[in-house]
Amino acid sequence: MTDNATRDQGSVQRVDWDTFQAAARSAGRVLPIEQSPVWQAFDEAVEGRAPWGRLLYLSAQGRPLALLSLTEMRVRGLTYLWARHGPVWLTGEPAPEQERELRRLLVAGLRLHAPHVVFVRVHATHPAEDLHELLQTMTYDRTVVLDLDVPDDEALLASFKARGRRDVRKALRNQEITHHDETGRADEVFDELYEVLTETGDRDGFRPAPKSSYLAMLHALGPRHARLYVARHHGGRALAWSLVTVHDGEAMRYYAGSTQEGRRLRAADALVYREACWLRSEGVRRYDLMGVDSPRVPELAGVREFKSKFVQDGPVDVPGAWDVPVRPRLHAALVRAARLKRALVDRLRDTVGRRGGERGE
Repeated sequence: MTDNATRDQGSVQRVDWDTFQAAARSAGRVLPIEQSPVWQAFDEAVEGRAPWGRLLYLSAQGRPLALLSLTEMRVRGLTYLWARHGPVWLTGEPAPEQERELRRLLVAGLRLHAPHVVFVRVHATHPAEDLHELLQTMTYDRTVVLDLDVPDDEALLASFKARGRRDVRKALRNQEITHHDETGRADEVFDELYEVLTETGDRDGFRPAPKSSYLAMLHALGPRHARLYVARHHGGRALAWSLVTVHDGEAMRYYAGSTQEGRRLRAADALVYREACWLRSEGVRRYDLMGVDSPRVPELAGVREFKSKFVQDGPVDVPGAWDVPVRPRLHAALVRAARLKRALVDRLRDTVGRRGGERGE
């Protein structure tokens, strides 16, 4: 992508995994799991997506500045690219002009070499005119990260807010709740866990992905990089569970669900603590609970109270995802269509609600 995607400011080059990882190591940067070779097997396992390639952003003097690994996503005949938790900047937090220049070079290269791509989804720290809200799905730009680099499990518990320590201790005293690593039993237990996730989605207002997506993630990443943790009632019915990714000393609580009974018993409180203890024991240093609300994403307000009690200092800001049009006219048409669809769905929901109220339902 270098021939027509260059300017005095720098260039973008397509590279192999060895070059990609060597640049990260030289800069002392830990790659997010989605920007590592580990993720490629997952991309290859899910229908409608595939690894697209890895890019290195260089300064005019040839200094490596950023990395991004892109996944090709195909939805209803349209194609876009997604650099999940990328670019990875090798020189600390980028300046606004560095982010803009990387995106300019990226779009120019895609128009030349991949004109079928409608937009590219990247993460950014600084607002800019070329950044658009996501066409579908939800991002986050604020999260809660547990520091697991502590001497023992008691020190970990002591690092929680007072409310968090109280809720975890109360849940741990309940001997009816047991906690398990069920990674090796995923195929056997996931039907039950998916029902829990569906209940969670009905309660919290989201629609889960197909069950096959979660199993594909567990199978493709393997037990070294993906864990399935479950809280159960006397070892029987599931009360809460989580799917956790692990990579290079960092873990992320990617997906989680709980039943109404599990919420009442605070099963998830104790499960988060148990997970953190297990992860700490194997050398994980940071545990990201993945997303709370912010002015940009107020929809996540419901999880802030739960996640924030596990840290003293509160949430931290992170780069959120944005869509950058490669084919602006087509992207604009898709945005208009999505808005119309949402308006129609909202109108239908309001109509059904009014009719239900008139019938006394």
